[in-house]
Formats: sequence, structure tokens, C-alpha cells
Amino acid sequence: MSVGEDLARIRINTGISVIVPTYREAENIPHLLVELDRLRREYDVTLEVLFMDDDSRDGSVEAVAASGCDWARIIVRTGDRGLSRAVIDGFRAARHPVLICMDCDLSHPVDAIPQMILGLASGQQFAIGSRYVPGGSTDDDWGLFRWLNSVVATLLARPLTKVRDPMSGFFALRKADFDAAQGLNPVGYKIALELIVKCRMENVGEVPIEFSDRRFGESKLTLKEQLKYIQHLRRLYLFRFANAMYLLQFLAVGATGAVVNLAVLSGLQLAGLAAWICLAGGIGVSLVTNFLLNRRFTFSYARRGHAGRQFLGFLGASLVGLTVNYAVALGLSHKVLTGAYGLQVSAMIGIAAGMVFNFLGNRYIVFRKRYIRD
Repeated sequence: MSVGEDLARIRINTGISVIVPTYREAENIPHLLVELDRLRREYDVTLEVLFMDDDSRDGSVEAVAASGCDWARIIVRTGDRGLSRAVIDGFRAARHPVLICMDCDLSHPVDAIPQMILGLASGQQFAIGSRYVPGGSTDDDWGLFRWLNSVVATLLARPLTKVRDPMSGFFALRKADFDAAQGLNPVGYKIALELIVKCRMENVGEVPIEFSDRRFGESKLTLKEQLKYIQHLRRLYLFRFANAMYLLQFLAVGATGAVVNLAVLSGLQLAGLAAWICLAGGIGVSLVTNFLLNRRFTFSYARRGHAGRQFLGFLGASLVGLTVNYAVALGLSHKVLTGAYGLQVSAMIGIAAGMVFNFLGNRYIVFRKRYIRD
């Protein structure tokens, strides 16, 4: 055996569908097709490439046609545009058992695809081209801000998955696993994280890659897209940790209600109104703002319901919570916590008990989940 002879070689026995979301990537398309054609010939693999284009009108359609690659086609999307939606539409249109998602900007190395497919063949549900495992790296031109942005985004996703690079846009999975997914509702550009969470991928492999900067064109990562990532994270946290997230948001809204209450009370007091009017005004305004915020954010899936009936239910649940609060605090202060600061401790326990009843009433009665989340 000669020194330079390969010790092993990967053989790909299944067809592959490569999905490439694009927007104004006409310069990069021919170069990517050259790389994919090399892979196709080297591994003698049945390959289709779907460019999912968000109506670029920059010559992308012509670039695919001029390539002469009958295994590549472009689908122009004119509605519901966005990277994640483009990838999902591409996966649905794909014909082969293995799906690959990659960027068109030549930042993802085509040579890593066989390793990713090998991972699937060994039993992994999902294979990611990763920058942050041993052997992986990023381009030397990455600045501190770009690196920090990636690290913070990854840390925010840590409760959802232990994958080291869930931000990667280069990944592989079986079409059967994708077809079995339900409730996909991505927003923004981090479709891999959506699939890992919603498809409940437990066995995720990471293949080290060298992530290169784009050669042509401009980056599509804007502040708007980064804000969409925060919105996307909220949806995924609600999916994975539903009741805990609803409770956390409910408590946050309650805290804002306390601020509103005090602000209105203080304003009315400065206006010289009677104390009972100041107190009633603060409570009334804070009840309304709490209802509106809970309906809009905490229980956003129910905001298509009848607002008037929901508001009456909200008032009823709040009254139950106040009654429980008072009863628990009074009972504890008279019979259990009778020592120093007993009244204060009783009041705190009463507040917690009332809050729990208030939350449960709103979660399962007032804003019960009958409506589709958007």
C-alpha cells in the first residue's frame, strides 16, 4: 500500500436533494454548481439541486438555465418570502430521501456533505456542518462583533439543544423525518434550530467545517433578521417549555401592571384627587393594561377570540386570585404564622397562591388554547 493511498472511502447509496435558498445570488450560483457537479461525479451520486429564490430578478434564473445542469432547477417564490420558508418549501418539493440545506454564498464546503450523510447512515437523525467542534473554524476575517453575535445567539439557544452550532445553515436530515414534522412555524433565518426542536431531534451529529466568508454579493444578515431570531426563540421556548414560559410572561406582565398602578395612582394623587379614587384608578388602569398585554403577548394564540368576553373572564379570574390571596394570607396569619413578621410572610404566601390561581384561570379558561398561533 502506498503512503498516499486512501484507507477508506465513503460510498453514497441514496439520492440527495440539495436545497439552496437564494436572494440576489446570481454571481454565486455558477460557482456553487461547479462544486456540486464535482461532488456528483466523484461520488457517482444521484443529485438534484433546488434553488429556492425569493424573486431576486438579478439573473439567477438565467444563471441556472445557462449552467446546463439538468439536475439543477430554480423555483421562484413570490409570496411568503424568507429564508426559512424557502427551505421548508424546498424540502417539500424535494424528490430524494436525503435533504441537504446549504447557503449559496460558498461559505459551506461541499466536501463535508459525504461526512454528513455518513452520520445519517450511522444512525444520527440530523447532521450539522459545525464551526465550533474540534476541527471546525471560521474565516480569519471574522471580526469581534460578528464572533460575539454568533456566540450570544448560540448561548440563547442552549436550553433548547446541546448542539454546539445550532446557528448553522448547513445541515442534512432524512426526508421521512422532515415529512413527519408538525407545526413548523419558522421566522427569520435559523431553520436548523426550528427543525431540531420541532422534530425532536435527539441524536444530532456535528461535522467540523471551515466556514468561509462569501466571495461575491452582500450579506443578507440585517438588524431586522437578528430581531426575528429573538421572536423565533420565543416561539421555540413556548413550544418546548410551554407552561413555564406562559407563567414567566404572565409574571412579567404582572410586574408591568404594578408599575402602571403606581404611576397612575401617583398621577391622580398629584392632581389632588381623593385617596380612594387614586387607588381605584391605579387598579382599574393596571387591570386593563394587564389584560391587553396578556392577550397580545402571553396568550397570543387566543387574540382572535372575542375581546369583550375575554376581558370579563380576565376580571373574574383576577377576582378569584384576589379571593385566594386574601383567604390564604388571613388563614396563615391567624393560625400558623403568628410570630414576628407573620403577617408579612402570610401576605407573601397569599400573593403567590393567588397568582397561581389567577394564572391557571387565565391559561385554561379565559385564554384556553382553541386558536391557531401565528
